[in-house]
Amino acid sequence: MSERPDEPNQAPDAESLLPIDEHIEEGHDAEGRKVRHRGIYLLPNLFTTANLFAGFYSIISSMSAQAALSAGDSAGASRYFAFAAIAIFVAMVLDGLDGRVARMTNTQSAFGAEYDSLSDMVAFGVAPALLAFGWALGDMGKVGWMVAFIYVAGAALRLARFNTQVGKADKRYFIGLASPAAAGVVAGVVWAFSDYGIQGSKMSFLVALLVAAAGMLMVSNIKYNSFKELDLKGRVPFVAILAVVLVFAVVFSDPPRILLLVFLAYAASGPVQYLLHLRRHKSAE
Repeated sequence: MSERPDEPNQAPDAESLLPIDEHIEEGHDAEGRKVRHRGIYLLPNLFTTANLFAGFYSIISSMSAQAALSAGDSAGASRYFAFAAIAIFVAMVLDGLDGRVARMTNTQSAFGAEYDSLSDMVAFGVAPALLAFGWALGDMGKVGWMVAFIYVAGAALRLARFNTQVGKADKRYFIGLASPAAAGVVAGVVWAFSDYGIQGSKMSFLVALLVAAAGMLMVSNIKYNSFKELDLKGRVPFVAILAVVLVFAVVFSDPPRILLLVFLAYAASGPVQYLLHLRRHKSAE
């Protein structure tokens, strides 16, 4: 529903008496005239809300894991850490769906973009940091929470920079490691090792390096392939669906380890391509 700015104010109705203001967003119609849209689009924001819930559930699971550790229940703690990591991967799927649904149904909005960024901050910024802190970094004292904060700050800066570059940057690439991919590295490490019952305190230093590196890569200027040029609506050869089935089979054969390897490879692809570019540049000189 939309209304022109120059329309006279309507008489107050029952809706205006609610203690919640209606969201009004300015835009332009097909003829370029400024219009005001009231309300929000439900479908894409449902996926964003589910993304937010998954991040919140991951935080709650990390807290439950810490409580189990304090009670001496290492098996219960490993189970809760796995739940927290899985919730982050679920949030990634939902985060990818909300944007594609909005573009396919032509329901993009400034409200949806801001809501998506706030949800991503919870699911891919705060949740992975708390997961890593509860599993391994907490035993390092102040160094541990400082490393966790580096990751949180990196995610916040990455999302803020991404919002300012929408419509300006090359869509084929991300500048810096995307926050979902960074979260996949952290969650993958916790899930892969806690699934075997390995305690994070035994590899705190390695986890600290990995978490700090993920935080720094998010704010770096290293380019990563965004894969946005893939056309999911067009026709593809029949063999493509067979390849998709094979990928699903490989992933579900051992999800913790396979997902960890996938996200580690993607996180390393940026620096590797950057170093190869520098090498080619020096050879050309």
